[in-house]
Parts: sequence; C-alpha cells; structure tokens
Amino acid sequence: MARIDSFLRLVVEQRASDLHLHSGMSPTIRFNGELLPLPFRALSAAETKRLLGEILDEVQLASLEHQLDLDFLYLLDGVARFRANAFHQNNGLGAVFRVVRPEPPTFDELLLPPVLRRVTQLNNGLVLVTGPTGAGKTTTVAALVNEINRNARRHIVTVEDPIEYIHKPLASVISQRQVEKHTESFASALRSALREAPDVLVVGELRDQETVSLALSAAETGILVIGTLHTNSASKTVDRLIDIMPVDSREQVRSVVASLLRCVVAQHLCRRASGEGMVAVMEVLIQSWATITMIREAKTHQLDSYLQLAANQATGSLSLDDCIASHVRNGYVSLDDGLKVASNPHRVRELVGTATDE
Repeated sequence: MARIDSFLRLVVEQRASDLHLHSGMSPTIRFNGELLPLPFRALSAAETKRLLGEILDEVQLASLEHQLDLDFLYLLDGVARFRANAFHQNNGLGAVFRVVRPEPPTFDELLLPPVLRRVTQLNNGLVLVTGPTGAGKTTTVAALVNEINRNARRHIVTVEDPIEYIHKPLASVISQRQVEKHTESFASALRSALREAPDVLVVGELRDQETVSLALSAAETGILVIGTLHTNSASKTVDRLIDIMPVDSREQVRSVVASLLRCVVAQHLCRRASGEGMVAVMEVLIQSWATITMIREAKTHQLDSYLQLAANQATGSLSLDDCIASHVRNGYVSLDDGLKVASNPHRVRELVGTATDE
C-alpha cells in the first residue's frame, strides 16, 4: 500500500473534500471549505517526492518533471477515486487530491434550480457552467449529464482532463474520453467528435481560442454543447467568449454567441447550514430575445441588471441574490455565509425579510 493512501483514507472517513500535500508543510485537509492541518510533521521535499513517486508511473513522473505540473486520476480500491494535480513550488513538490464521488450526482442532491431540467432537454446550442476554481462546476455538469442519461436516448460524448465521474449508460449511449489518454488534446477530440454523431458534447474546459471556436462550430451544427469556464458571472462569461477570439472576428463571434448561447450557470459554493458539506448558489441566465439583443449589440453589462428584474422570472432566469435568499429561507445556507458571495448583500437581506431571525 502506498503511504499516501492512509492520508486519503482519512479524507474520505472525515467527509472532507481535499487533501493538500506541500513540501515544507503538514498535510492539510479541506473540510466544509476550510483548510485544517493534520496532526503530522511538516513534509520535507524528499518525503513529498517519495509519496508521489509511489503512485505515479514513469510516464507521469517524466511529464511532471518536464511540464512542471500534472493532472491525473488516482483510484484507491474500496475507498474512492481522486482527481489530483501535482506541481512544483518554491519548497519542492506539492499536490492536491479531490475526492470524486462514486456515482454521478442528481439534481435533488445538489439542490439545483428546476429550470436546469429544461436545459437538459435542449436539442442544440451552447450551455456554460462557470465559476471560480473549486466552485463545483464539474459536479454540476455531471448532474446535467446524469439527467440527460437517465431520461433521453442520446449519444453523449465527453472530453475531460481527467475523467472524474464515471457515467454508466442508462437511456443514453456515453463515450467518455480523457485528454492525453484517449485523445491528444481538447481541440483534437472536438474535431473528432463531429464525426462521432454526438447529440450532446461535453467539454471539460473551454481553455483557449481553438477550443472555443470548435465548441461554437459544434453548436452551430445542431449539437448541444456543455462546457465550463473560469468566470464569475453571466456577463463576464459572454465577454470572455468574445474576447478570447481574434479582434477582427469578434463582431461575427458576438452574433454567433448571441444566437447559440442557451444558458449560463455562474455558481459559487457556500457551507450548508447543517455543517455537513457545501451547496452551490448560482445565477442562471436563460436565452431570451432580450439577452440575444444585449449580446448582439455589445451591451453585456446590462445582463446583470436584467437578471435582477422580477419580470424575467417568466423565462426561468435566476439571479444569484434570489438563489441565495431562497436557500437561506429554506434553511440550506446561513444568511452570513450567503452574504459572503452575494452580488448585492442589501438586496439579499430584503429578500429574506422576516423569514430569518439573523
């Protein structure tokens, strides 16, 4: 048994989400969003290298040495799967291991807004799940894929780095591909996917100009494309999609995005009021004639105000503050934790009103 396995078992037993190993520091776990050092000595650079060396093969070690970081998946039989990233840092090597649940999550487990069920029934277009690093984007995407898999007869192709949730074919046919294992890159996988007759194409991350361009092209052909971006709001997501493209093509891209962008989910994580686990609070922007016009006319700054309007509830769109207030009223999130990520804390307090004593 690799020595690191004892730390990973502890993470699972304590229902923590992450294990942090950093040369020069004690091993640390993340529990309910907070980092807690374990009662263990600080790891030397040599110890950290040995711990990782026991679980990485020669190819992975060479990649870590030459590329200076490495994404990989680690399976601890009978315990859990872990998404991991190893990297070089000032004091030596470091690594972070995140627990991946054995089964894909459901809408009810994640408390996702009902409007997202409608999103999974779309036949084409672009759906983006966004948020900062560690905001649970991959988990939300897994729930969307799981919903489609359970209720529709479609061919779902995923391109991930690495594969986290394993989806067993239910009503749908699923092909899951891992970058650098089953395909050379996100871009090459997307080009190949267009010849694989997918109905749904899931892109782990829209990380560069080529990937964004191919994803938009796939959506234009009539495929439902679901992807993630590291942005904090719907308006910033639209700007990011357009700004990543060459200057001379941005006006054309703006028109394409306006037409194809069916939904943006921009989320953050809050601690559950029960003290057990985290829950996503999110804004959901659903395509409407108003959003199409704002994007096409380069008025994306108006999207934030649009989301606050009660009138657009008919479209299913949801502001972050409305979502937070709903979770506070239902007892899922404390008011204090919700206010930490709110767009307008004063509005959240008004929405909660007398429904809380805080």
